[in-house]
Amino acid sequence: MGFTEETFAYLADLERNNSKDWFEANRTRYDAHWKTAGLDFVAELSERMAKLEPSLRAEARLNGSLRRINRDVRFSKDKSPYNARLHLVFWAGNHPNRSPGLHLVLQPDGVGYGAGQWGIDPARLGVLRQRIIDEEEGETLQKALGAAATVDCTMGAPDLARVPKGFSVDNERSGFLRYKGFVARTKDTLADRSVLLDAGAADWVMMVGAALMPLIRWLSR
Repeated sequence: MGFTEETFAYLADLERNNSKDWFEANRTRYDAHWKTAGLDFVAELSERMAKLEPSLRAEARLNGSLRRINRDVRFSKDKSPYNARLHLVFWAGNHPNRSPGLHLVLQPDGVGYGAGQWGIDPARLGVLRQRIIDEEEGETLQKALGAAATVDCTMGAPDLARVPKGFSVDNERSGFLRYKGFVARTKDTLADRSVLLDAGAADWVMMVGAALMPLIRWLSR
């Protein structure tokens, strides 16, 4: 089945009516145009994702490649119970949220996408920082981010105000040392939803993914 205009219409309606009563009254739309459409699309991409280097996992299940629609509101001021997005992730590693991966996010007004890894643990981050200051490894990261920029994916603001202690600020790529996660993604500019509404949707994802794979590859080594 894949995605249709009904998927984006459902997301727009959910954004305007984010309540349990509305969700339950529209559960058939959720099942058909959010859940089934998302799982079918993941299944369509599975074989192609597996052939990438590194191989990306495409698991057609909820909380696999299709992230859950329910929001964790325990520590949020926003108590809206549902996420008016459809989030797909294809990852290289043991966990969809804690591994380098390719992300695709359907929103009411378009499609966001990106790649990388958030929340890198301190030991792993230390290894990555040593690679950043290595001339060859640092240049590989810079080229990977250049490739990501060709599909409008860029890094956000650094996490740290200054370079961590023990590192020189004179290194050409010392600015990358200020990050705790490495994610290149679209921000204000979304792809038109039409990219996912025809027979070429899977090809478009793989095209975007090709530009983002160098970053995933660098993080996975």
